[in-house]
Amino acid sequence: MAFIIKPLVTEKMTNVTEKRPNVYGFIVRPEANKIEIQKEVEALYNVTVESVNTLRYAGKRSRRYTKAGLVKGQKNAFKKAIVTLKEGEEIDFYSNIE
Repeated sequence: MAFIIKPLVTEKMTNVTEKRPNVYGFIVRPEANKIEIQKEVEALYNVTVESVNTLRYAGKRSRRYTKAGLVKGQKNAFKKAIVTLKEGEEIDFYSNIE
């Protein structure tokens, strides 16, 4: 079962990776645990994972005023995994882009 949804390639995560080159972030399924995330990262990217930290984010409520009136909604909840690799190993997310 695929537990990793997508890698986190944001400005904040890029700054963390520049300071610590063996740390990467992923958006994962909410039911995934650390062991499953570790095994999937090792299988997908052929690296050795030292540690996995997970964070849960709640969906935030949002509303905006439009011509039609007040529009209410909610952003999706998600789970983020911060993966630390063994020293000297790295993941290249841009290797298959032409």
